Amino acid sequence: MEFEEIYRRYFRDVYRFSLSLAQDGPLAEEIAQDTFFRALKALNTFDGSKDIRAWLFTIARNAYYSHCRAQKRTISAEDLPQERPDGVRVEERLEDEETAFAIHQFLHGMGEPYKEVFTLRVFGELPYEKIGRLFGKSANWARVTFYRAKVQIVEHMEAMKQ
Repeated sequence: MEFEEIYRRYFRDVYRFSLSLAQDGPLAEEIAQDTFFRALKALNTFDGSKDIRAWLFTIARNAYYSHCRAQKRTISAEDLPQERPDGVRVEERLEDEETAFAIHQFLHGMGEPYKEVFTLRVFGELPYEKIGRLFGKSANWARVTFYRAKVQIVEHMEAMKQ
């Protein structure tokens, strides 16, 4: 597949993924553009054994983290919401920018495959079947791994609240 076609086909997905990370339209556009610049430079390293969208999302996530490091964005425990209503799903908590950044910080250090499965499911909006195929596993494996990742995130956020 030609790079121009990859750009046309996946730019919107990469932009939406970047927007979910950055919570800022112009920054998301910059991250998406940087993602495709990095992808163009590294296209010869992509072997095609995995979904190209997942590869692009990984590059976008790394571009976002690079941007955050360059801006030295951090969040303190006092900036986090003090109360969390019971029953709120982790995906819904990502809507709050500060909480989202705290979750992204935790995700950055989270072990594989939890980090990648969670990212692909929540930000990439991939179905469990495709996530399972990316890892050479079943859809059920992807569901269980996603659930375990959510549990880790919730426990971390609860610990930060205390």
